[in-house]
Amino acid sequence: MNRLKTLTLAVAATALAASTLTAQARDFRLGLITPPQHMWSTEAEAFADSLHERSDGEHSVSVFPAQQLGNEAQMVQQLQTGALDMAFLTIAEISNRIPDFGALYAPYLVDGVDHAARLLRSDTAAELLELMPAEVGLVGVGYGMVGMRQVLSRDPIESMDDMRGQRLRITPFEPIRDFYTATGAAPAPMPLLEVYDALANGQVDAIDMDFDSILILKFYEQANNLLISNHMMFPMVGVVSGRVWRELSAEDRELIETTMAEHLENVLTGFQEMDAAQEEEIRGLDLNIVEADAEFFSEAIVEWEATWAEKAPMLEALREEAERLRQ
Repeated sequence: MNRLKTLTLAVAATALAASTLTAQARDFRLGLITPPQHMWSTEAEAFADSLHERSDGEHSVSVFPAQQLGNEAQMVQQLQTGALDMAFLTIAEISNRIPDFGALYAPYLVDGVDHAARLLRSDTAAELLELMPAEVGLVGVGYGMVGMRQVLSRDPIESMDDMRGQRLRITPFEPIRDFYTATGAAPAPMPLLEVYDALANGQVDAIDMDFDSILILKFYEQANNLLISNHMMFPMVGVVSGRVWRELSAEDRELIETTMAEHLENVLTGFQEMDAAQEEEIRGLDLNIVEADAEFFSEAIVEWEATWAEKAPMLEALREEAERLRQ
């Protein structure tokens, strides 16, 4: 009788263990704003494949590119409630909620994509990620990026005076809005996937954009003047919902963190490897190209610094780290 009871308990325990394993298996949802062919989206899909394989099929990730789940502000809200599990977000939306992240957009903080990648891999940049759980309820896993920012316009821009009154598309966040306001332009927040038509119908006069998106989305078909300025980097952050994170086992947290970090690193190295070739391709197009440096924007930079040195105390530490990495 005792042997039968012991056997029954053993079978029950095995069944419970199996049901627990099943309950832990999850189909995560990951949202982002970039189109399917963009590197952020392709690496999100690669992350999904890696996680599925490394969890022996226990976990899967459904990727929703091109704002299928809403804009970034809406996705952050979904992440905060646990309705969305993960996302690759521009730092833009995070900086609207944690001003210290705005320091990453300091004009001419970095010299180019290689310098930007070194800074984003630094311990100083990692300190910003530590602010996210308490401030926005998200777990920041690591950084990605796109290329440096340029200005593509319908009419030539040969000095900052030419920017005055120009309706210029931006990603909707304060640091970049403040920069272009200081140039005299009229910043116009607009989703990435609406930009082509806005240029075509004259809704905007110019756009703030990187080489990659200019080429992928063929914005050059609607505007043939390019100011190559490299005036800002444009980071991305991979995040997990804090609510979802708390539900995960230590093993799953480590698996997700290490796997996502690898694919974010692929984004950094990918843009480092592509940048020179993309610039060469851009220069081979039938565009009127003007070069710009910090002196071109000197007055706007002074105004931006006056605002953001106070709003983002991390700016000083990031500048010191950027200078160290420049040497």
